[in-house]
Amino acid sequence: MSKSEPDPKSRIELTDKPDIIREKFKKAVSDFTSTITYSPENRPGISNMIDIHSAFTGLSPETICEQSVNLDTVGYKKVVAEVVIDTLNPIQEKIWKFKADDTYIDNVLTQGAEKARSIAAENYRQIKQLVGLK
Repeated sequence: MSKSEPDPKSRIELTDKPDIIREKFKKAVSDFTSTITYSPENRPGISNMIDIHSAFTGLSPETICEQSVNLDTVGYKKVVAEVVIDTLNPIQEKIWKFKADDTYIDNVLTQGAEKARSIAAENYRQIKQLVGLK
């Protein structure tokens, strides 16, 4: 999985549905070794999934490997997919809520613009005073 790869199948997007996330992990590159070990140089595919798992859980790669000792790569891909799905769920709910309510986003942008204008006007007034352009 790579955030810089243009193919959307190469990454998990915040709005991916759970079945899409599972499918992407299922098809993620791994190798022919069935044990779960962390070796970025020798096993970049599975190590990338361990890094993702670690980022989503805060667990170290070593701990993840210890916890996954009885899993093969197919089983481990399922575990990582579920961790990602569970973590993204509350974020996705907010995204869908905001997408469904156009007025909320418009109101936030309008309020932000008004606040920015107010701050900019005060800064402009102070700068004019400091340089003697009252």
